[in-house]
Amino acid sequence: MNVIHNPVIPGTYPDPSICRVGDDYYLICSSFELYPGIPIFHSRNLADWTQIGNVMTAANGFHVKSNSLIGGVMAPTIRYSNGTFYIVNANFSDKGNFVVTATDPAGPWSEPRWMTDVPGIDASVFFDDDGSAYVLGTGDVVDENGVKTRGIWMAGYDFERMRRTTEPRPIWTCALRGAEAPESPHLYRKDGWYYLVIAEGGTEHYHAVTVARSRELFGWYEGNPANPVMTHRHLGMDAQFVNIGHADLVDTPEGDWYAAMLGSRTIEGCHKNLGRETFVCPVEWQNDWPVFSPGTGKVEEEYPLPRGAEPGEGDAWADLDCDFADDGLPARMVLWGTPYGDVYTVGNGKLELSCLARAIDQPVRCALDECENARRDDCVAFAGFRQFTADFVAECEMAFVPEGAETAGFLIMEACNHQYRLERSVGADGGQILSLVLTTTDMHGMLPHMPMFKGETVKEIVASVPYGRETVVLRIEGRGQRLTFSYGPDSSHMQVLAADQDAVRINPDILAGTSGNLVGDFVGMYASGNGVDTGRKAVFTRFAYRAA
Repeated sequence: MNVIHNPVIPGTYPDPSICRVGDDYYLICSSFELYPGIPIFHSRNLADWTQIGNVMTAANGFHVKSNSLIGGVMAPTIRYSNGTFYIVNANFSDKGNFVVTATDPAGPWSEPRWMTDVPGIDASVFFDDDGSAYVLGTGDVVDENGVKTRGIWMAGYDFERMRRTTEPRPIWTCALRGAEAPESPHLYRKDGWYYLVIAEGGTEHYHAVTVARSRELFGWYEGNPANPVMTHRHLGMDAQFVNIGHADLVDTPEGDWYAAMLGSRTIEGCHKNLGRETFVCPVEWQNDWPVFSPGTGKVEEEYPLPRGAEPGEGDAWADLDCDFADDGLPARMVLWGTPYGDVYTVGNGKLELSCLARAIDQPVRCALDECENARRDDCVAFAGFRQFTADFVAECEMAFVPEGAETAGFLIMEACNHQYRLERSVGADGGQILSLVLTTTDMHGMLPHMPMFKGETVKEIVASVPYGRETVVLRIEGRGQRLTFSYGPDSSHMQVLAADQDAVRINPDILAGTSGNLVGDFVGMYASGNGVDTGRKAVFTRFAYRAA
């Protein structure tokens, strides 16, 4: 590519954090309950990004529990110091804040070391010019007239002994008085100033980037009079890009500056089919303050490449057509939760998913349930792919004849059991049927991380038809907010089971009246014994996704 085209990493790749070493840029994103965790990307021009690995896997002790899709790991920070890459993150399926390190960003990464004295969410790391290390985080830490309010804190940290070297000290609240969710702090040193960049306003429509500065590292930071330095909330709900925020800064070898941040593309209104994605914009320094996207003040679809950068291939986000000939899943395909035991096998032209006891729409549990989070025996057999275009065609080929309560098939889902499933099962008369099943969760206006959360799963059979062949091709076509589900013995002989289905019905934010959905749509294959681990497997011989 000879321009930066936004989003630079499309689909559910939110909360980007970026660093540069020499001519190479490295970027990581939140992965929540997906496995492997924390995808890591490489670029030399900020436009073309190639995934070079995943930071968290079973090999370095990664545990994440499949529950709502919006738990697990989120808001990581990557930094480089003295030959070592550091990633600080929180795992809400495990023991909280942790750090992993590597000398090669492609891996291997160390096992997590737990930061037991680092509370709160969105912890990040800062290395000063002398190599000293500090952690930042969020919490109710600022005393305002005897009342603790939410703000940003910082403390010295020793990564050798894994402990704080100072007590946490509050350094700022937020730009807007009483702003919602001041979080994701990142600290930088430039021209004698320490600059603090945070997100505030919540990660939905009122999301914003704000900045403060101080001459002293532990001083009280003064806000930029121009805050917020980046937001799209004033553009309205039908803007091309919305939810812009959660920025991380990086300089180029030529001394220019850019910001990586999250945002969402709208489809027929502010519905988050594509999730929160990664965007990039230039930053200029004027009067010792950063100016984001100078000249327009909003994230544009295209920018020139940075000075000195060369055009790249620009095909990293091409369509996928996989026949499972190789061992291992394609880099962009993910599982849901750490796979313990016999969950799946892949290679020799097939992906086999086990009919485990776990249902694909098992009721969502409270994300704060430590006993539930610790379970290693509640895996779900699912392999999926992020929707990254508004219009698409996705299909799979499956060989499976279910018995008893077994089901297997193809689905499109968002968080909290909001799913359309093209599902094969045994009918009431004992015959084989294909059904389109819609499930949603009534969350009663709450989110899974609230202590009193109780969700109720609602199931609806939209359409069904008898089907007796062993092999079936299942297809999902998306056009904006409309979905069509088809089936057939092969890709050339397809029949529509249900057309013109409303994709908004699987958007938890719209249906449940909440604003905390952190992921977009996934299309994928699954199998289940629905209460019994039957030992049988559904066999998939092809998966394809193409933009339409």
